[in-house]
Amino acid sequence: MAEIKVPELAESISEGTIAQWLKQPGDYVEQGEYLLELETDKVNVELTAEESGVLKEVLKDSGDTVQVGEVIGTIAAGEAGGSESAVKAPEQASAPAPKEEPEAEQKKATPKEELKAGNGRTIASPAARKLAREKGLDLSEIPTVDPLGRVRKQDVASYQKNETPASAPKASAVLQNDQAGKPVEREKMSRRRQTIAKRLVEVQQTAAMLTTFNEVDMTAIMDLRKRRKDAFLEQNDVKLGFMSFFTKAVVAALKKYPLLNAEIQGDELVIKKFYDIGIAVAANEGLVVPVVRDADRLSFAEIEKEIGHLAKKARDNKLSLNELQGGSFTITNGGTFGSLLSTPILNSPQVGILGMHKIQLRPVAIDEERFENRPMMYLALSYDHRIVDGKEAVGFLVTIKNLLEDPEQLLLEG
Repeated sequence: MAEIKVPELAESISEGTIAQWLKQPGDYVEQGEYLLELETDKVNVELTAEESGVLKEVLKDSGDTVQVGEVIGTIAAGEAGGSESAVKAPEQASAPAPKEEPEAEQKKATPKEELKAGNGRTIASPAARKLAREKGLDLSEIPTVDPLGRVRKQDVASYQKNETPASAPKASAVLQNDQAGKPVEREKMSRRRQTIAKRLVEVQQTAAMLTTFNEVDMTAIMDLRKRRKDAFLEQNDVKLGFMSFFTKAVVAALKKYPLLNAEIQGDELVIKKFYDIGIAVAANEGLVVPVVRDADRLSFAEIEKEIGHLAKKARDNKLSLNELQGGSFTITNGGTFGSLLSTPILNSPQVGILGMHKIQLRPVAIDEERFENRPMMYLALSYDHRIVDGKEAVGFLVTIKNLLEDPEQLLLEG
């Protein structure tokens, strides 16, 4: 008898929630075949069978919280042919003999039908299964263009768009009345949302967080992008966005003010000599912060490509744990949603986070007599005052402002 244990997932992850079992007791499983989907703080992972055999017992149900190393089921290892036939025998005995189809008809079976023929279960990615559960959709009814018939997240999303407005509510939502008799909907928080809530509160309670503000005139960058966007796209096959400018400016400022690139470990400061910049991305399950590694060594085009690649994986729920760990500083852009000003919360254990905001035309004094409308953006730097003093924080933000208003300096900074 082989035990199914929750494996070591990452250094910072000690527990998870069972999203769903992909096999049921009595099912025969091959070694390496998916058994269940586990929702962790950061990503969803599918656990596989370490041995072939029959799934004998499930000790934890969907929705249960499980710890790393905990036994959640058992497999009767080695019971291949006999056990599988024994499980399927009653069904085969009661079912009438299948009608023999002509060879031409058999060849018409689609790849999706062939995949489902083994156990009747639709093959789908973890992200697709999660979205289908939230939307109350049956995966077997969702068409896909995948040549192997695998249902993807985009298939579920596009299918939902064609539904009527009166679509099914989330499976986990319960409609009931509150104490005053008013209708409310109760829905269990996802593992990621619970973790986000917990960590944000911890940061507020443990860090001496302050925020300093400044504003940047985006005229020079916008003129540069306008002049170079076509040539940049043709040469690099990626658009020249704002994030590469901000990433480069942050790296330059971190080199000048290294305490913003540090963290506290016990009674020691760990000042990092690398520049792994986290880029906050709003995904369906909540905010995630994938990391652009060694941003100081990347060109503008490489930064834009990497951010685009990570953002797409975040939206498709395909980020790996390695892509979410180890950042030294974070950039978040609330301006994409229209935010004019905010105070970003630290991404622990980091001690600094830069908040970008909406670019808005505002009258700016050119001299004592002249005003011009300029594209202005408010910047916010939240920092941990335990190791970063106000002088350093303000200097850091002013450095970023100066670099962005004279973007040619970014090339000189390397």
